[in-house]
Amino acid sequence: MIFDIDMIQHFYSNFLYKIEKIRNLIDHPMTYSEKILYSHLVEKTKNKKSFIDKNEDYMNFLPDRVIMQDATAQMTLLQFMQTKKFKTFVPTSIHCDHLISAKDGSDLDLKNAIEENKEIYNFLRSASHKYGIDFWGPGSGIIHQVVLENYAFPGGMIIGTDSHTPNAGGLGMLAIGTGGSDAAEIMSGSFLELKIPKIMGINLIGKINGWTSSKDIILKLSGMIGVSGGKNYIIEYFGEGVDSISCVGKATICNMGAEIGSTASLFPYDVRMKDFLNKNGRDQISMMSEKIKDFLKADPEVYKEPHNYYDKVIEINLNVLEPYINGPFTPDKATPISQMKKEAIQNNWPTKIEVGLIGSCTNSSYEDLSKAISIIQQAKKKKLKMNSEYMISPGSKKIYSLMKEKGFLSIFKNAGAKIFSNACGPCIGQWVRKGNKEKEYVKKKNTIIHSFNRNFSSRNDGNPKTHTFIASPEIVTALVFSGDLTFNPVKDKLKNEIGEYVKFEEPKSMEIPKKKFNLKELGYENWIEKNNKNLSVIIEKNSKRLQILSPFLEWDKNNLLNIKLLIKIKGKCTTDHISMAGPWLKYRGHLEKISENLLMGAINAFNHEKNKVKNVITRNYSTVYDLAKFYKSKNIQTLIVGEYNYGEGSSREHAAMEPRFLGVRIVLVKSFSRIHEINLKKQGILALTFLNPNDYYKIQEEDTLHFYVKNIRPNQNIKVELIHNNGFKEKIIVQHSYNKKEIQWFKAGSSLNFIKKEYT
Repeated sequence: MIFDIDMIQHFYSNFLYKIEKIRNLIDHPMTYSEKILYSHLVEKTKNKKSFIDKNEDYMNFLPDRVIMQDATAQMTLLQFMQTKKFKTFVPTSIHCDHLISAKDGSDLDLKNAIEENKEIYNFLRSASHKYGIDFWGPGSGIIHQVVLENYAFPGGMIIGTDSHTPNAGGLGMLAIGTGGSDAAEIMSGSFLELKIPKIMGINLIGKINGWTSSKDIILKLSGMIGVSGGKNYIIEYFGEGVDSISCVGKATICNMGAEIGSTASLFPYDVRMKDFLNKNGRDQISMMSEKIKDFLKADPEVYKEPHNYYDKVIEINLNVLEPYINGPFTPDKATPISQMKKEAIQNNWPTKIEVGLIGSCTNSSYEDLSKAISIIQQAKKKKLKMNSEYMISPGSKKIYSLMKEKGFLSIFKNAGAKIFSNACGPCIGQWVRKGNKEKEYVKKKNTIIHSFNRNFSSRNDGNPKTHTFIASPEIVTALVFSGDLTFNPVKDKLKNEIGEYVKFEEPKSMEIPKKKFNLKELGYENWIEKNNKNLSVIIEKNSKRLQILSPFLEWDKNNLLNIKLLIKIKGKCTTDHISMAGPWLKYRGHLEKISENLLMGAINAFNHEKNKVKNVITRNYSTVYDLAKFYKSKNIQTLIVGEYNYGEGSSREHAAMEPRFLGVRIVLVKSFSRIHEINLKKQGILALTFLNPNDYYKIQEEDTLHFYVKNIRPNQNIKVELIHNNGFKEKIIVQHSYNKKEIQWFKAGSSLNFIKKEYT
């Protein structure tokens, strides 16, 4: 079975016509990103002005598919149910990958997850049957790998309720991570509203060679432009170096584009994509792509003079690119492996590697794992033993099955590796690490290294003292044999069991073999189309895991006066800080319960402590949640203040819904990450930034604030009055990025409230 085949055939049959129609409206050659964007425009938005003023216009798009993982799908479906629709407007799929803890190994962990999350899986499965959604059960694989294997196609557009949705860019698809409310709206028949992003061209010259991998391209780029350097950009790769990167290697690069804040990342169609489609039994799509392959890339003029057509161009020479290790605590601290020893000494990082982990949605392909196998086979011949724990999370049931068939699983296990389920596991904090039991928890300074995408403090194991580094699977695997962060397998030797000094050779990879699979065997569950309207969505009475949503209240059209400060945050504040994952994932469908974790990881700027804020009425200190709950009970509206790139990381809309549920009306920061800002807007919170970033320092712990927003308009700054505890008053100016429609969301109380009004 090839999913969406009729839709894809229709898309390709009209693609050239749409491109030519667009050429009549614009007077310049097009990048590949523009071709995909403009071919997915809602018809009525196509006018000449739309293609000229990139800095002004929001445009409306109709994506080809919506994808959701099980953690975000819960709240998305609860919002979609409020629309009273009987079927999703666009093809949609749910992938159960986030709720499986990594502890004892694949079989036992999966069995335990199915039992522990039975209520959630029944809810998701029943909703899928009712609304015509593809359902991939627990154990089927990680959403982005499954999408790459089964749904992604060159030239298409997909949105997903996960920030790493851009993974599908490895197959030439424009894939955008969004919040659940965006998905619910599109599923109900609305469209994706997007401020037209700029386009950054990454010119890859030369060829990947030696120990260097595709992972190192994005690790280097992260170091070059930082965690917010790609904000409001689509990153488009081109150049001769593209040819030396496999389809799954391209996907790895696109996946980690989320770590530099980009809207999406993608590669032009090439023979590597054709081969991947064929190997995964999707020959019909590769044949259709081949017929228009010259159009599934930028126009020739763009490649000849890239500086004339991309808003920014960066060149990376693959001939001289060496492996990188990024971290700790942030994915953009990039260190060439040759400099790691020097950096580790200067920064006093613990160099003993406790655990090495490979897999996750970023590097869990058959090719990635085959490179690790190459290292392990060498180690066996060279009589080397592992000096660190070693753990593996395969990307999909297909990959797991092929690994088993080819003997990979036995090789891994014989070397001492632990195989976890085909799920996210340690990457998202779903890891019961040895020694990290609740009552025996020791926050010990230590180092781990993985091939995942993020390494924020506490993300993987809950320990803020764990120094987490990111590298390619082959580098991770080589380093677990040394047990030392400063080991450089490119040139260093290791002492083996018989006292000899031996050196690793360059790792070799194997392409995925072509084999037909039964979709049911891979974890796909079909839905029955008959009588869907009569089916019920299963939510248990008095559930502790699921809670029907109540709409947020409309704005009363008055200025927001007498606002109290909930917390002023110091330093980095990611969505992990705002709404932790790990053990809290089980409450993703219960807004009231999960709100108890609000901002428990954020640092209070006044006392430099986590989860300890001052109640200006009682004068006592409490958790952020308890203070927010107290103020809400007194009908006191509150404010969150933060620094740069607030909300960096996941697409986690709970990080916006929780403060809204607890009475937060405004989030005022130096700057936002893209997805979190739109999530705040969608939930009716006023997302504001300081006009002068130094005004952040004027806000004091016991301030009362007045926000004069009664006449809020696009491109108009807002006056704010600060009343300090000693009676002294100050005035500052703040700004916003709301357009006319987004202001309607704010007025209605949420975007979903606005949508419901518009449709009734």
